[in-house]
Amino acid sequence: MDLLATARTRPDREQVRDLLYRFYRRRADAGLPELQRLATTVETWWPEILAFLHTGITNAGSEGTNRVIKIVARDAYGFRGPVNQRLRTRCATTRRARGHLDAR
Repeated sequence: MDLLATARTRPDREQVRDLLYRFYRRRADAGLPELQRLATTVETWWPEILAFLHTGITNAGSEGTNRVIKIVARDAYGFRGPVNQRLRTRCATTRRARGHLDAR
């Protein structure tokens, strides 16, 4: 959490290195398999995590839209024709732009 809190603050390399070391150290001291799996995931995705820390840019919006599209497509399975399915997907993903969702 300390490491992610540095996002969009342009942390220097030493600060990132120290926080990452502290994370791995705590993981090693805890000895929990869940934390081992988390550490493996962090190691795998480290280039992307580092890019987020420096830029603050994520793909969360597109991931959310893809999730909605998949759910709507799953719900529309069995409807006649792909045109209807595309229309349902487009309606579900553009609600905010059409004023149907409150953007508070």
